Amino acid sequence: MRKKLMAFTALAAAAVVALSGCSGSAGGNASGGGDGKQFKVIAFTSGNQTPVGAWWVKAVTAEAKKRNWDLTMIQGDFDFQKMNPQVESAIGQGADVILDGYTDVASIGSIVSAAKDANIPIFAVDSGTEANDAFAVNITVNQQGIVDQTLGAMDKALGGLKGKTVMVIGHDPHPGIRKRAALAEKDLKAAGAIIAGGEIQKVTSPATGRTEALNFVSDYLSAHPNGLDGVWVGWDDAALGAVQAVDEAGSKAVVTGSDAVAEAVAAIESGKMLATSLQPWQDVLKQVLADVDTYQKDKSLPKKNFVEVASTLVDKSNAATITPSDKLG
Repeated sequence: MRKKLMAFTALAAAAVVALSGCSGSAGGNASGGGDGKQFKVIAFTSGNQTPVGAWWVKAVTAEAKKRNWDLTMIQGDFDFQKMNPQVESAIGQGADVILDGYTDVASIGSIVSAAKDANIPIFAVDSGTEANDAFAVNITVNQQGIVDQTLGAMDKALGGLKGKTVMVIGHDPHPGIRKRAALAEKDLKAAGAIIAGGEIQKVTSPATGRTEALNFVSDYLSAHPNGLDGVWVGWDDAALGAVQAVDEAGSKAVVTGSDAVAEAVAAIESGKMLATSLQPWQDVLKQVLADVDTYQKDKSLPKKNFVEVASTLVDKSNAATITPSDKLG
């Protein structure tokens, strides 16, 4: 099993780079910080109905209050047709910077164009899995690292992956889940595993992810009793549906997820779920805000516009010691 995990020192190094900054364009509408005018920030997210997205909204709002920013917060409820025009309208009224949380860059093209036309930089958290000049910076989590950790746990639990039948459950509209599911499928095949159903099983909506995953696994086990060794799932809510299906069928299949929500952590502690992956969103937001603070001070933009940080494997050995992602302060 490949081990390409990035040490958290990568984030610290990125912080040094970002804080040293480089001379970037000042931004035609930038007026906060140096002339006595209140710093104006537009923040938006399409994922505010998820636990982490809801936390991001509260955290950004609190940080803006501490910094005396003039904040406009726009929450999209997974509806880009609703959210994008609202953000574009806010851009039209002027701002110094834009904060983007947990969107897919492919879905916010009109926002990116409006921001570029207005010369307003966008600072993003987890808004795509590749470098993109849409952003002054996008800080996210290394997807290969998540896959290496979770498949590593599965490999160990099953005594190897070769010849094992593993279901992969993903969700294409989310860029992170889409990428890590594809990486998991690729690495499982390379290890000699058999992909249950012959391909990634794709959930259609986050709102029904748990039920859809439960049905995927239940239907497969009904057709293939005891024919499933593992279920790799791109996020915890759907993984919990797989856990329920495995439990109800009396199967010994192991299940992994990603996000480290409280319910998944409890399932790991009880032995019903094998592992998940904790993504350090508090540290990521802290670094993005440090980059914004630097820009407010002297209009310097980060030298790198794409930074990946490491996740942490959560299994029975450490589940009791971590703070679940939906319990962030």
